[in-house]
Amino acid sequence: MLSAAGGHFEQNRRVAEMDLKQHQDLYSRQRDKMVEEQIVARGIKDEKVLTAMKKVPRHLFVPASGRERAYQDSPLPIGYGQTISQPYIVAYMTEELHLSESDTVLEIGTGSGYQAAVLSEIVAQVYSIEIVKELGERAAKVLKKNQYLNVRVIIGDGYNGLPEHAPFDAIILTAAPAKVPQPLLDQLRDRGRLIAPVGSEYQELRLITRCGKKFKKKSLIPVRFVPMTGKGRKK
Repeated sequence: MLSAAGGHFEQNRRVAEMDLKQHQDLYSRQRDKMVEEQIVARGIKDEKVLTAMKKVPRHLFVPASGRERAYQDSPLPIGYGQTISQPYIVAYMTEELHLSESDTVLEIGTGSGYQAAVLSEIVAQVYSIEIVKELGERAAKVLKKNQYLNVRVIIGDGYNGLPEHAPFDAIILTAAPAKVPQPLLDQLRDRGRLIAPVGSEYQELRLITRCGKKFKKKSLIPVRFVPMTGKGRKK
């Protein structure tokens, strides 16, 4: 038999569990709607990408003040002059990389950690470099708490990549350099793909594929990203 105090505690626990489930169900519905209306409707077809976008809880990667807008079709500020990218752009860039489950991916610009989480659902290993220490540490905590254990966050300037872990099957930049850093191109595996917003005032999304010692470049769509800081901004 429960005491009055024990019964009150149990009742509060059940209410809290119900509230949590209701919130989880709400966010799940919002993710499904986001994928159907913002991503599938605009031509994204890769089932691996769609499954990842439906699964990753985007609201956990934005500040609490922005969670009500987490599944809107827009970028959101995450502090330190940085943003979490629009869901469609995350899906688009991920699809263009043509990833497989055995791939190792390098991300330049961890930001909130959301893009890394989406990649984590698809590939074997993700390395992500963040130049803003506070953002990198926060993203690493969120990723670890939510069991994205195949993501390693490194604090530092991403201009030189991670030669000790190269070559990479794919590299993704989530901030715009004036031109793609040569060290990153050098760290691509043969037939590896790099996707990046490139440019200063006017930017385009560019896909680069390594073909032996040569690089095949393809212009995709006009975009607007925050500029790459560190060496990538100066070059």
